[in-house]
Amino acid sequence: MDQLALLFLLLLGALVSVPVGDRLGLPAPVLMTLLGIALALPGFVPNVDVPPDLILPLLLPPLLYAAVRRTSWRQFAANKRPIFLLAVALVFVTMTCVAVVAHAIVPGLPLAAAFALGALIAPPDPVAATAVAGRLGLPRRLVSILEGEGLFNDVTAIVLYHVAIAAAVSGSFSPWRAGLDLVLSAVVAVAVGLALGWGANRLLDLLEDATLQIGLTLLVPYASYVMAEELHGSGVLAVLTTALFLAEYGTDPDDVMTRLAGHTFWSVVDTLVTGVAFGLIGLELHNALRTASGRWGELLGWSAAVVGVVVLVRLLWLLPATWLTKRLHARRDHDEDIPVSWRETVVMWWSGMRGVASVALALAIPLTTGDGAPFPGRNEMVFIAFGVILATLVVQGLTLPWLVKRLGVRADTEREKEFEKELAVRAARAARGRLREIESAEELPEELSEQMLRRAFEIGARISPDLADEERREAHQQRVRRLRRIRRIHQEMLSAARHEVLAARSEPGADPEIVDRVLRHLDVRSLR
Repeated sequence: MDQLALLFLLLLGALVSVPVGDRLGLPAPVLMTLLGIALALPGFVPNVDVPPDLILPLLLPPLLYAAVRRTSWRQFAANKRPIFLLAVALVFVTMTCVAVVAHAIVPGLPLAAAFALGALIAPPDPVAATAVAGRLGLPRRLVSILEGEGLFNDVTAIVLYHVAIAAAVSGSFSPWRAGLDLVLSAVVAVAVGLALGWGANRLLDLLEDATLQIGLTLLVPYASYVMAEELHGSGVLAVLTTALFLAEYGTDPDDVMTRLAGHTFWSVVDTLVTGVAFGLIGLELHNALRTASGRWGELLGWSAAVVGVVVLVRLLWLLPATWLTKRLHARRDHDEDIPVSWRETVVMWWSGMRGVASVALALAIPLTTGDGAPFPGRNEMVFIAFGVILATLVVQGLTLPWLVKRLGVRADTEREKEFEKELAVRAARAARGRLREIESAEELPEELSEQMLRRAFEIGARISPDLADEERREAHQQRVRRLRRIRRIHQEMLSAARHEVLAARSEPGADPEIVDRVLRHLDVRSLR
């Protein structure tokens, strides 16, 4: 089996794991990791030949961009305190605790290398958090915090990792230099992200065609990441900034086709890239197995100790951090999402899975130091890192659905319905307001005006049927049944038309471009 066949197998697995995971009640990323492990064990499957320095640039930008599309800047701003406590402070604490323990138990592991190990396994994976926790029906506030933590903690961890690696390679370390690097990295990333976001927004207006606009959105996150990294900034933070800018300012409310096609396109990209990313985690087991040859006992013991530190530190940090956030939330009445019970705190604790970023950083550890000597403890660091990744991803990922069900943590559906009803009211009110403006500017027949007024009401009623009273709801339901019947008949008519046009494609002398153009027109009519 060659590399290309292996890639296609992972892509196929990414698609199949979604329905299989839904049927089994298991997260698709966990299934893909198990598939990668199964593929890594047979001898005929080749080792993955992807340069470590390409894993993050190839996989992270589209995954981060797709995740940010599901959020908003207001959500991040409102949750800045919980995100800071988890994405920045907890990364520092976890890195330090892991470094101290690893330096103490692994013979000959320098403190700088131990800090590099702590930095690379400190951040929970943003893809794992959104892909696993987001499918379990959790309260939206928990998913928002986990998304914010996952999206921002890589920024802190990757910068700290590079600082620690530089110290291990050169043999010297300057706290002031490290702090300055962290600040400059963030400033450069934000500047690059805003500049590319602004430029991409202007270019989207010029392109107009939905196909070209969606193609640009695929290129933008890669450009943002690479440009920030070239300028010694944080590529992850640059992608987040660009994506948040475009989500805030790059959306045209009337561009329906681009929005629908873009949603479908990015759902496909998210599914495929997520599957490949987690499949690679399992396939990279080759490296860990080679390292452990003849040393299984001590390496497994060290890995178990570090896993215990990572899991325990997260719990011990979350308990006081959640308590403090609740106190400040109650005192200052901040509009932020926080866990409201110990059950939700436990779910947050068990959701701290490691993933793609940790794999890439572990494989990117240099082979030698500045003086040409072998990098101290590299093999041990790689094995421990994979031990933490597999233990948190597989064990926590497989047991998280059971834990959520056992604790009874569920989304507040009543609150969601109320918000949906509120949006329906606003939508209907906006439609009626625009109708009044048109009536004041144009002479509308009374029959047409009444018909349009009913349409304005139906805009809200179709979103939330609870808006109407009993009599109007019954009348609306009758109209809906009638419209559904009309739509069914119309769709069957359009289907017959599409079959006829497609049949003409294979007739002698038929121009396929003209056939496709007519077929596209029928498809748009069907969508409407």
